[in-house]
Amino acid sequence: QVQLVESGGALVQPGGSLRLSCAASGFTLDYYTIGWVRQAPGKEREGVSCISSSNGVTAYADSVKGRFTISRDNAKNTVYLQMNSLKPEDTAVYYCAADLRGTCGSSWKYLYWGQGTQVTVSS
Repeated sequence: QVQLVESGGALVQPGGSLRLSCAASGFTLDYYTIGWVRQAPGKEREGVSCISSSNGVTAYADSVKGRFTISRDNAKNTVYLQMNSLKPEDTAVYYCAADLRGTCGSSWKYLYWGQGTQVTVSS
């Protein structure tokens, strides 16, 4: 069965850092474009970051640019989201997702989704 499992979410103070992990099973992540998408209570899902399968080019939402970094470790079949300088408005459930398209483009739609991990930024 195809699965994506997120981990690493936690309660952190403003200005702190977290690294989220997305581990894949049932398929090989290096052939997929991978995105991180978040959803805050009462709000729609919004794209956070994406890394392409074709050349590793990354994309970021304006709200996280310069603070978040997406990367992949093909040997571990895992994608990461390093989050620095966290703000209260970053509080959300974070999902990783995979798609067969070779580039990120402007779309935040994906074929496969994980169950999400909670990130809470508060003092």
